[in-house]
Formats: sequence, structure tokens, C-alpha cells
Amino acid sequence: MSEQEKPLRPIRSFVLRQGRLTVGQQRAFDTLWPRFGIDYDGRPIDFHQLFGNDHPVFLEIGFGNGASLAAMAEAHPEQNYLGIEVHGPGVGHLLIQIEARGLRNVRILRHDAIEVLKQCIPSAALQGLFLFFPDPWHKKRHHKRRILNPAFVTELGRVIRPGGFFHAATDWEDYALQMLAVLSAADTLFENSAGPGQYTPRPDYRPLTKFEQRGQRLGHGVWDLIFIRRQA
Repeated sequence: MSEQEKPLRPIRSFVLRQGRLTVGQQRAFDTLWPRFGIDYDGRPIDFHQLFGNDHPVFLEIGFGNGASLAAMAEAHPEQNYLGIEVHGPGVGHLLIQIEARGLRNVRILRHDAIEVLKQCIPSAALQGLFLFFPDPWHKKRHHKRRILNPAFVTELGRVIRPGGFFHAATDWEDYALQMLAVLSAADTLFENSAGPGQYTPRPDYRPLTKFEQRGQRLGHGVWDLIFIRRQA
């Protein structure tokens, strides 16, 4: 196969770090994944079948150690939550939280979020989608790896139902500016809940993380953006 014929490798928004699982995380995988984990198969998810109800579904991309997702799910048992994360220790930590908090409204996918959105999430299936503190890829030559781009926003417009929302948060101002510009350009799909060109104060439902608290003490800023899916 010539160089011209070789398929292009997809640009990933993450680097898969092979972190070691703790004993507790491995136990959580062994005992809890069969109940709360979803093995990726590229097929659309039936949320009624998955959760056993028709409660609104909220998805978090890149949930880290799952602290925010677990807190939101505990505070809102009347809502369903799907988390996507590729790093094993973070998934294991969330599984432990699910057990400790007695959560029944959380499911987890360990796979590339872009592929999950395209292949597994039916159109207008989500009430909300969260993207909290994604990798900023702060070097200019790496900006193409940032997950939030026009193609991503178009996919958001497909999976979020009219009246639903997309909520992003970042502590990198230049990424916040890019997010604001890209989302604002998709004005046929989304409307800025704070008004044109504005950021949103952190809503109560988004927990303040330890990382964020430390940043605030150091004078670092955090920017939240909430965009509402327009009526079709």
C-alpha cells in the first residue's frame, strides 16, 4: 500500500494513559462493571431498556474520577446519567462511588466519546450533555486535538433534544474563547443562555471540584458556557 493509499489516522482528543488500578478499583471492575458498565459495540443505545425507565438522560464526556457525575446523580435520582471516560482508574473510582452512594441511575461507557456520539446515541435522545474541563491541548500546534470544534457541535445538535442544553466548563481562557466562538457560530442549532458573547455563572448543579477550588485560591479563572438547543 502506498503512502497515498494508507487510511488517515483519526485525530484523538485524548491520550490513553495506562494508569494502574488500585485493588479497590480492580474489585469494582470485577464486581460492578457487569451491572453498570456498557461494552461498546457500535450500536444505538436503547435508554429505556438500559435504565428501565423513561427519565431524561444526561451525558458527561470525560468524567475524570467521576466526582461531579456521582454528585449530580445522587442529587437527582429522577434523572439518568451516562458517563464516558477512557482512563481505567477514573472508571474504577466512579464504580466505587456508585456502590458507596447506592446509585442506580448511572451507566458507564469506556470508549472514544466521538465514536459513541456518532454510533450509539440516537437523535434527540439527550436532555443535556456536560463537558467539564476537557484537555485544553494548550500548545497551538495541538489545538486541532481539542474536542470542541464545528463538527462536534453539529453532532451535539443531533443528539440533544430541543430545549435541552450543552454545558461546558474550562479553566483555560483561550479555550473558553474558542468554545464561545464555535458555539455562537452554530446559532441555528444553539442559543447562548447567558446572552450573546457571555459566559454563565457556575450553576449549583455543577459541583466545585478540588482542582477548581485550588485554582480559585491561586486566582485562576473558570468559564462556564451553557447553550440551549433551539426548537427544530
